[in-house]
Amino acid sequence: MLLPGREKPLDVVRFWVLAGAAALVLCSAIPVHGQQFPAFRQALAETVSENEAVAAFYRAQDFAPLWTGGEHAARREALLTALSRAGQHGLPVARYDVPGLIAAFEAVQSERDRALLEARVTKVFLQYARDISSGLLNPRTVDRAIVRALPRPDPAALLQAVTEAPMTTVLRNLIPAAPEYARLLRARHDLTRMIAQGGWGPTVPEARFTPGTSGAEVVALRNRLVAMGYLERSAAASYDAALQMAVMDFQTRHGLEADGVAGAATIRAINVAPEERLKSVIVALERERWLNIPRGERHIWVNLTDFTSQIVDQDQVTFETVSVIGAQTDGRQTPEFSDRMTYLEINPDWTLPRSIIARSYWGALSAGGARHLQIVDARGRVVPRDQINFARYTPANFPFNVRQPPGPNNALGEVKFMFPNPYAIYLHDTPERHLFRTTVRAHSSGCIRLNDPREFAYELLSRQTDDPRGLYHSTLNTRQQTRIFLEEPVPVHLVYRTAFTDVRGALNFRADVYGRDARIYEALRALGAAGSDMQI
Repeated sequence: MLLPGREKPLDVVRFWVLAGAAALVLCSAIPVHGQQFPAFRQALAETVSENEAVAAFYRAQDFAPLWTGGEHAARREALLTALSRAGQHGLPVARYDVPGLIAAFEAVQSERDRALLEARVTKVFLQYARDISSGLLNPRTVDRAIVRALPRPDPAALLQAVTEAPMTTVLRNLIPAAPEYARLLRARHDLTRMIAQGGWGPTVPEARFTPGTSGAEVVALRNRLVAMGYLERSAAASYDAALQMAVMDFQTRHGLEADGVAGAATIRAINVAPEERLKSVIVALERERWLNIPRGERHIWVNLTDFTSQIVDQDQVTFETVSVIGAQTDGRQTPEFSDRMTYLEINPDWTLPRSIIARSYWGALSAGGARHLQIVDARGRVVPRDQINFARYTPANFPFNVRQPPGPNNALGEVKFMFPNPYAIYLHDTPERHLFRTTVRAHSSGCIRLNDPREFAYELLSRQTDDPRGLYHSTLNTRQQTRIFLEEPVPVHLVYRTAFTDVRGALNFRADVYGRDARIYEALRALGAAGSDMQI
């Protein structure tokens, strides 16, 4: 890095320490208390006044400096080091203007200059803390279906922490603690290094590879999988058992049918460049920052792109079932958020949301059809249809609810899993079993349908009864709509990950079903956080 007026590079951390020594000389004759150095105090108070939390913190500290005193060299060095390495987290290093900070330290000539610099460093620290702990973006501005509440840190609490703990500890505590974040950082490092070394080599010709196939195309496939880490290096030119197992491993980790046949879909996935895969990892890191909250020792993890719902205990998947998610059309996509599951409802009825009535049922209802549905008033009483003049109403002003009673053909099946939320989203059974056999399982109106709802219920109930199956079926057999409350509510996280790892650190990829990650990546790129800084 070149500083103004210097002809040779200077180690930035070393310069920061030297700047601290210079500040010590500058401040050595100045009394400690803010009331006794009005130039610094006044300038700092004016500069931070636009941020009430920061202003309140400095007032409480009598405007004592955090960064610009001679005794703060170690604190400054730790902060600069973290800012310089921000690119390793997929954050934009230029956003924090490290060279500008160094130049500003070198240019301090007065107490007013020092106060302005003090405020500037505080602002940069708070920006970095916010970015790394809870994300660069406000996801709702990128996609309205990402309704996640971000864990934004409190500025006053952050600054107070700086006064109470070593700066290295403060900075370390800002990094998301979830094991997945650390695994994604490793994946990002490995992909970045691979790209710097030239990538995964030539792409594979489009063909269909099956056991027994041989020739130059098989060699190209083998070489590509070797470079990607799925296969040990060998000179074999045939599609042997080892190559077939590597293909199956690749298919599993990319959400493809693991049949060991490298057909068109598999070859297209194998030929995706590492630069494209890195984009997914960068977005996944940002998504992890949005979810920098306690997941719950036991929690439910629904990855929409993977079409699976899992029960996770201490970072280990203890139950998993195939799922159906909201359709890809606008208005039916499943939103992303976290909540708490509080009860199961066995033999549920289904009260249709207005949007579904308008989209799928209003024509039939107003024409006298859809007789499997009931019209009910606000008190839950069934209203005879011949008493309703449908011509007077639209779906928006219809004064009744539309309900499907419990039964074997109910759209929610025999059980739903409730985490009450403003979006009317929950997990449930379904009579439409054939949809679980599709590849892109995006068919619902937004809720999550489970392939194995009974087993899911057994696992959830196993912590509060010695006989979860018996409890479930005795309730089911009553044919009465019944709630079973969970003694310990379980956090539910509806997430969207096109890149994720397993507990072994193996990297998996899925298709961007709703196109959300593409939009997030472009928003990150606009901030300089993607593609511009390939720090290893």
